[in-house]
Amino acid sequence: MHFQTMLKTKLNVLTLRKEPLPTVIFHEPEAIELCTTTPLMKSRTHTGCKVTYLGKVSTTGMQFLSGCTEKPVIELWKKHTLAREDIYPANALLEIRPFQVWLHHLDLKGEATVHMDTFQVARIAYCTADHNVSPNIFAWVYREINDDLSYQMDCHAVECESKLEAKKLAHAMMEAFKKTFHSMKSDGRIHRNSSSEEVSHEFESDDG
Repeated sequence: MHFQTMLKTKLNVLTLRKEPLPTVIFHEPEAIELCTTTPLMKSRTHTGCKVTYLGKVSTTGMQFLSGCTEKPVIELWKKHTLAREDIYPANALLEIRPFQVWLHHLDLKGEATVHMDTFQVARIAYCTADHNVSPNIFAWVYREINDDLSYQMDCHAVECESKLEAKKLAHAMMEAFKKTFHSMKSDGRIHRNSSSEEVSHEFESDDG
């Protein structure tokens, strides 16, 4: 009887070992947070807003207040309107994440290419979707670090399909900034007595 019990136990163990191991699927935390309703796809798909990237232009100054992007945006808009016939309506996909902003460049078929520009949220000094030249434009000022460790402030701008889409990008950038700020604060890279309201006053995301 004891032998039969041991034999049955061993057979059960062998049977269990023959069953396939459960499949564990790992998701990027930010992908879960920002794209909870996105269905799982076999191929890698990019989430974000289709935009027309207008380019960038260097800007001066260290104080970025309301209206500071108006002049560089007008310059970029004029260049865009002059070459509008040669520009595909949506030539990029802007994807805002908690710590990085990805600008996927699209081909003529509207599909993402391997070329992508990455912006660190911590180095974005200002963003806004409030421009007189067009309500569909979303712009941000980025601190670009050169090879010699010097830096320059560049204003980047994109044209969205609507004013609402531009406002959504501004709100998404604000949320990304808050997450980045709190992460840097918990890591000790920002003084404990600082608040996200004090640092984020340069971000505009008004609903007007």
